[in-house]
Amino acid sequence: MIVIGSDHTGIELKKNIIKYLQEKNIEVNDVTNFKDQTGDDYPDIAYIISKNVLKHECLGIAICGTGIGISIACNKVNGIRASVCTEKYMAKMTRMDNDANILCLGARLENTDALEIVDEFIQSEFAGGRHQRRVDKITQIEKCEKDGVTYGDSI
Repeated sequence: MIVIGSDHTGIELKKNIIKYLQEKNIEVNDVTNFKDQTGDDYPDIAYIISKNVLKHECLGIAICGTGIGISIACNKVNGIRASVCTEKYMAKMTRMDNDANILCLGARLENTDALEIVDEFIQSEFAGGRHQRRVDKITQIEKCEKDGVTYGDSI
């Protein structure tokens, strides 16, 4: 399953991605089925997507105007590794090296083939190995912040 959501700027891109994924027989959970453009600020959407990704242990796609704001907001949730990707190589590497669990896209970006980026993100897998050590360090930073401990003191 893929959890997907967007603010008002990403509604059309979100619809296109949902259709594309469903055509590939991939289950999609759209967590932002709002009827109008109120109550859809990207921090709120980011939180909903992030919590659902963690709950269902799946990948997510988050969309705002540039992908930047929603990425920042998603990354405030412990356990989330969200990455803005503007091309396929970035999508592949964020999964392989960083074990990213949320792909962030910008609906207002030009010359971006979002569907190819989505494909690369969902088809790539975490490589583990030396990259696991780095992901573990990211998790340790989260734990230190939660516990009020200085990261350097815990190494």
